Amino acid sequence: MRRLVLLVPLLLASAAGAQRHNSDAPINFAAGAIELQDRANRAVLSGDVRVQQADMTLTAERLTVAYTGQVLDGSPQVSRLDAAGGVLVRRPEQTARGNYAVYDLNRRLITMVGDVTLTQGSNTVNGGRLTINLDTGRAVIDGSAVGGSSAAGGVRQQGGRVTGTFSVPKRQQ
Repeated sequence: MRRLVLLVPLLLASAAGAQRHNSDAPINFAAGAIELQDRANRAVLSGDVRVQQADMTLTAERLTVAYTGQVLDGSPQVSRLDAAGGVLVRRPEQTARGNYAVYDLNRRLITMVGDVTLTQGSNTVNGGRLTINLDTGRAVIDGSAVGGSSAAGGVRQQGGRVTGTFSVPKRQQ
């Protein structure tokens, strides 16, 4: 199967130079319920979950927070967030949507899969998988990743295409 990859640095970096995301900032959350699973070093949040870190917000129906066994300043060290159900990631001037997302705090990467849409202004790119490097602001959209939900509630394969719309500046006459 042919894989199409589109590099979209302009969608994630402003022309004046992208500000690096502060992955060391505290993670604040709100949810309908939380289940702490200390022996497994994780917490499961459900019900209209909202996570805020610096200038980035993630919302989803369900979120699993994995943390290391280490405690620093009285808090467990979060290493990974797994989000499912209508995932939305907002950063200044950018929005990404997908069915699932993984935020690897150690690698500073967000990977989204399933009917992914990345939007900045009037520019939109759609695909099956999106990887955002929070250090560089670089995004890679892959059209051949697993796509959205089928009518039976399963997962279907994308057609292998990345699609989108880029705005064109108005020309003076």
